[in-house]
Amino acid sequence: MPRKPVPALPPLDWLRSFEAAARLSNFTAAAAELGLTQAAVSQHIRLLEDRLKTRLFSRLARGVALSPEGAAYLPHIQSAFATISSSTTELFEPRAVQTVSIRVPISFALLILVPALPDLAEALPRVQLDLVTIHRPTDYDLPGSALDIRFGNGAFPGREADRLTAERLVPVASPTLAGTADWTSLPLLLVAGAREMWAEWFAAAGLAGHPQRSHRFDSFVAAMEAANAGAGVLLGSRPLVNAALRNSSLVPLSDFELSSSSGHFLTSASTARLTSAEQEFRLWLLGHLSRTAPA
Repeated sequence: MPRKPVPALPPLDWLRSFEAAARLSNFTAAAAELGLTQAAVSQHIRLLEDRLKTRLFSRLARGVALSPEGAAYLPHIQSAFATISSSTTELFEPRAVQTVSIRVPISFALLILVPALPDLAEALPRVQLDLVTIHRPTDYDLPGSALDIRFGNGAFPGREADRLTAERLVPVASPTLAGTADWTSLPLLLVAGAREMWAEWFAAAGLAGHPQRSHRFDSFVAAMEAANAGAGVLLGSRPLVNAALRNSSLVPLSDFELSSSSGHFLTSASTARLTSAEQEFRLWLLGHLSRTAPA
């Protein structure tokens, strides 16, 4: 009768004794940590070495030292235990509040995410957000978040990207300016960066822009506040201005909307392994925006 093959996976109590003894460099200390006797830990190590047919430790006068084979084996065992621990926490401790850290452009944070927080609380009561607002592209390079929201055309090297918004541009202003006979002569409110598209809008709309006075801002939300104050005309980015259009704090000055290839994307490093909370947040955000996006 053929000999039954030996299972590749050694018993977990042997591996636990090996990991503790290797980390502490002492069988007695490992036994105290695991709640075992020193003899039990020593036996586990001996049985494991017999199973692997490899010496894992060198016995010293005081304590033990890993052999080269033991040193090579240790990080794999520790990684496996860490994965089991993390998975157990995520799957079987659902009552624990989990934090999702995310970097977000300040305009998207204030105009889209903050109003959606009540919906998030209802849908994912055990998830809390740690929002870091982005002011410069280099802010994305700082460590600390697996997820971020970026504005662009979707090409972000080394990152997976889910489209959240498709931008449409329309001139908007405070209702106090809505009756101006020729709104194109009013001051223009400019946003530095990818949204400085007044020239493209005028060309696509078939209108001639006047060389009038303008004010420039480093964020869309700051320019939007200026528009609310009646300081000029903003090239409104939908859906960022949708709420203001619904409550009539801003009004459109033209029926023509310029569709842009740009928009907001939820991104993560291609090599990143998202936690269960991050995956749930991703699915919630995609679903929330698909439900609230205008036709």
